[in-house]
Amino acid sequence: MSNERLIYLPLGGAGEIGMNCYVYGYGKPDQERLIVVDLGVTFPDMDGSPGVDLILPDVSWLAERKDRIEAIFITHAHEDHLGAVGHLFETLGRPVVYARAFTANLGRHKMDERGHDPKAIKTVGKFPETVTAGPFRVSFLPISHSIPESAGLMIETPAGRVVHSGDFKLDRNPVVGEAYDPELWGEAVKGGVKALMCDSTNVFSPLAGRSESTLGPAIEDLVMNAKGAVVATTFASNVARLKTLAEAGERAGRSICLMGRAMRRMVEAAVETGVLTNFPTVISIDHVSEVPRGNLMLIVTGSQGERRAASAQLANGKYNGVELKEGDLFLFSSKTIPGNERGVIRIMNQLSEKGVDVVDDAGGKYHVSGHANRPDLEEMHALVKPQILIPMHGEHR
Repeated sequence: MSNERLIYLPLGGAGEIGMNCYVYGYGKPDQERLIVVDLGVTFPDMDGSPGVDLILPDVSWLAERKDRIEAIFITHAHEDHLGAVGHLFETLGRPVVYARAFTANLGRHKMDERGHDPKAIKTVGKFPETVTAGPFRVSFLPISHSIPESAGLMIETPAGRVVHSGDFKLDRNPVVGEAYDPELWGEAVKGGVKALMCDSTNVFSPLAGRSESTLGPAIEDLVMNAKGAVVATTFASNVARLKTLAEAGERAGRSICLMGRAMRRMVEAAVETGVLTNFPTVISIDHVSEVPRGNLMLIVTGSQGERRAASAQLANGKYNGVELKEGDLFLFSSKTIPGNERGVIRIMNQLSEKGVDVVDDAGGKYHVSGHANRPDLEEMHALVKPQILIPMHGEHR
C-alpha cells in the first residue's frame, strides 16, 4: 500500500472573506510536491488600522518548503485572489504562475510594478487544456463571477480528482465574459470527484441569485430621468457593471468618463484580451469641464468608502475640475462590504449635505452579487457529486 498522500492546506480564505491562498500537496509525508491556488490580499479596517494598506497571508510554512512548489494557479483577478502575487513571488522561490488571459494581463502588471519578470505568468486556455505540475494535472473550468474569465480548477491527482470552485455564480447571461456552461462542467466531472472545495459566501441567502443582465433596465431608467450630472460608483473590477452603467449613460445621451486609475486599467485589460467589446466611447478627464451637467455621467472608483478614491474626493469638494452640486445624482451600484460601512456612510452624508440625490442599493435594484446563493450552491453540489465537500470563502455566520 502506498504511503503517499493528498493534502489540502488553506493559508487564507477558509472561514473568512479575503486573503485567499490554498495549498495542495501530493507525495510521501513531508516530501509532498505542492501547488498553490490563489495568492490574494485583504484590506484592513480603514479606521482601525491606520497606516496599513494591505494584509498578506502568512506563507511562512510554504516559504520553508519553497523548493517543493511546482506552480501557482490563479482562479481570477480579484485582489483577494491575485493581489499578493507580486509581493510574495520572491518569498516563494519564483515559481511559474498560471492564469487565464484577462487575469494574466493584470497579474503581469503587478509583477512589473514589483520588479519581477512579467513572463513568469503564463496564459492558459480553458478546459480541456491541461497544465502538468509535478503529480498534478490542472484545468481551468470557466465560471461566471463579478469579474471576467473567472474559473474553477479541475485538479487531477494520483489520489483522485479535486474541484476547486473559485468564486462563482451560475449566471447564464453575465453581460461580459463566459456564461455558466453546465454541459462543459458535466463533461469535466465525469468519472467522479473526490473532493469539492466550494465557495460558500452566500450560503445563508435562500433565494435564487439574479443575473447581471437584469440590472440594465432599472439603471437606465434612473439615469434617463436624472436632471443634473450623474455619478455612479461600483467595484472597479466589475467590468460587466461598468458596461451596463456606460450603456445606460450612452442611451441617455450623456458623455461618459471613467474616473479612477484602477477602473481604467480593468477596462483596458478587458479590451486587450478580447473579453470586452462594444464599450461606449468615453471622454478623458481633461474634457469633463466642457460637458453641460445634464449631459455628463461619471463612473468612479471608491464604492467602499476608500478615502483616496474618486468617490471620497468628489464628496470632499472639487476633484479633477468636477464639483457636485444640488440636483446631481450619485448612485452606489454596489454592496457595502462588512467593515466598510463607516466610510461609505461618511461619503453619503457629505454628498447629501451638498444637495446631491444619493441612491444606494437598499432595494436591490442596482446591484447583484457575484457569488452563488444557496439554490445555486445546491445545483453545483448536485452536478459535481463529490465524495467530500469542503466550504471555503465564507464565514460561520
